[in-house]
Amino acid sequence: MDLSTQNIKYIPGVGPKKSEILKNEIGVVSWEDILYYFPYKYVDRSRIFKIREIDGNMPFIQLKGKIHHFETLGEGCARRITALFYDDTGSIELVWFKSLKMIPNLYKVETEYILFGKPTLFGSKLNIAHPELETEDKFFQGEVGVQGQYSTTEKMKDAFLHSRALQKMITAVFDNIRGKIPETLNSGIIGKVHLIDLDTALHNIHFPKSPDLLRQSEYRLKFEELFYIQLNILRITKAREQRFGGFIFSRIGDFFNRFYERKLPFELTNAQKRVIREIRQDTNTGRQMNRLLQGDVGSGKTLVALMSMLIAVDNGFQAAIMAPTEILATQHYETILNLTDGLGLEVRLLTGSTKKKEREKLLPAIQNGEIQILIGTHALIEDTVIFQNLGLVVVDEQHRFGVAQRARLWKKNDIPPHVLVMTATPIPRTLAMTLYGDLEVSVIDELPPGRKPVKTIHRYSANRANLYDSVRKQLQEGRQVYIVYPLIEESEKSDLKNLNEGFEHTKEIFPEYEVCMVHGKMKPAEKDAGMQRFVSGEARIMVATTVIEVGVNVPNASVMIIENAERFGLSQLHQLRGRVGRGADQSFCILLTRYELSENTRRRLTIMTETNDGFIIAEEDLKLRGPGDIDGTQQSGIPFDLKIANLAKDGQILSLARDMAREVLEDDPLLQKSQNTILSARLSKLNGKNQTGWFMIS
Repeated sequence: MDLSTQNIKYIPGVGPKKSEILKNEIGVVSWEDILYYFPYKYVDRSRIFKIREIDGNMPFIQLKGKIHHFETLGEGCARRITALFYDDTGSIELVWFKSLKMIPNLYKVETEYILFGKPTLFGSKLNIAHPELETEDKFFQGEVGVQGQYSTTEKMKDAFLHSRALQKMITAVFDNIRGKIPETLNSGIIGKVHLIDLDTALHNIHFPKSPDLLRQSEYRLKFEELFYIQLNILRITKAREQRFGGFIFSRIGDFFNRFYERKLPFELTNAQKRVIREIRQDTNTGRQMNRLLQGDVGSGKTLVALMSMLIAVDNGFQAAIMAPTEILATQHYETILNLTDGLGLEVRLLTGSTKKKEREKLLPAIQNGEIQILIGTHALIEDTVIFQNLGLVVVDEQHRFGVAQRARLWKKNDIPPHVLVMTATPIPRTLAMTLYGDLEVSVIDELPPGRKPVKTIHRYSANRANLYDSVRKQLQEGRQVYIVYPLIEESEKSDLKNLNEGFEHTKEIFPEYEVCMVHGKMKPAEKDAGMQRFVSGEARIMVATTVIEVGVNVPNASVMIIENAERFGLSQLHQLRGRVGRGADQSFCILLTRYELSENTRRRLTIMTETNDGFIIAEEDLKLRGPGDIDGTQQSGIPFDLKIANLAKDGQILSLARDMAREVLEDDPLLQKSQNTILSARLSKLNGKNQTGWFMIS
């Protein structure tokens, strides 16, 4: 029986309406879908409490008793139904705020029920809102002991598709399966990794017979999920390596040597030297380079990229940098133009704002090879941009580009150019293995000499006077200041200061200094003008939103104040902080918050004040927020709705899964051997099932 073809609407008690809700809310359509909809937690349902034993601090509990009577209270939105539930030791109030017409007909007074719910203290009285109630004859054996709890949505609850209903559906599916659930891994992998079989794992993930079997089931299902992701990534990587050769950059020539001897702005760090060696090796193998270059803001990635492009030019090829915004592309252009001044190198900029007349001159110069390094935005992938011989592409902040956009750059040559992907967003190792599993990874983990770490301080917004005194001292010494706000306009749901108020307030506090404002809703020309006023030093204070997270390089800026810092994630705070500390002077990042903060928020702020290490911050961010919330992951083509694996906690399982996938493909790259038929079929099924591309890597 193929579980993926059996529709859940035919399960007793489901039907067309409920099946449509399940499809729209949680993506469950087939029997296989519901079996792979795993519990998010487990509760012990082996004990039944007495009412006199419970208090408002307890988690979910079970009671056995009867409903004495129902009562309808309140009007309009405040309307609710209550019931008095009692046993031989006392009584407790039950309350429902939804499905009010159905509740009195669904449950009968003076009938004994097993109740499951969370007691809450409301005023001086205990109540249980929206409890699950079952008569004892329907309280099936699978619930005794540890029981899974399933995530539901409001629409599901309105249709009585709560956790118990999902559990009943899963039980019905197991009851209807004839024989064991077919395996999805071959016996060799199961034996090497010491996994339990799939049938046992799926039964025990939903209805654990023991804590040990639950642990083994989780391990088996996590491994399988991560294994197929890695198998897919590595299979495509191998296929690409076999299909495409790569240009060979065999020499270090005049451009590179003259730059190194005459123009290098500072001595390379050991990390930069190591990365350049890795790139040099990659581009001399005859295979296409696909390398991810990670490095914190200010670590010198652009310099490494430039030196790599000079190697390409020395070998007779063109090179290109694609950046996600015009601001960042322009910054790269100006930086590289300045660094290569006097070398006789043809460097040009192409963006959406490039005038028609300029574009008419640029396009032929690109096609005939006159332009050696082209820097731009998405404009580079337009069909009208034709290179003579594109040998190296640098993609900056690549998570901001879709898979298809990157692939279009590769097609700018018959043989795909070498690709260097750069990101200033440090990526945890487990996430990098999944996001960029088809790329080799280089890390610049040193700052250039002379850079002082930014001092990060947490302050409360009520104590601004002292802060402004400190800022004024920095301004008097000739420095510049960023003030960052999370909002642009007032929000009815929030008491946050908006950007416009902050701009006016800043001008009042510092009337002797020019203040500029920049935000994402400005027209590009207005935004660029505001940026330029700050970059030139005309404006000494910039009030902005996170639009300045990437793209502004002002070495003279020594202070960043982040208003309502509690509203930002760790990685975003770290990226913002990277806008200061780019010169030789001591810089400061001030995190301003209100007093009332959650434990999670305080943890974030403490991490920021304790470390400047972007990789430590990225690991902590992954633990606190999960992979689906990390910037850019939704564009990656990776399933960040992982059903059971957790990239923050399951790094060892991921490494094992990757090693096993690599071992399989080294022995059988096309998965054609008989023992791998099962793997090939499962991989095809997963790819075919997810037409939206969540399992597809390009």
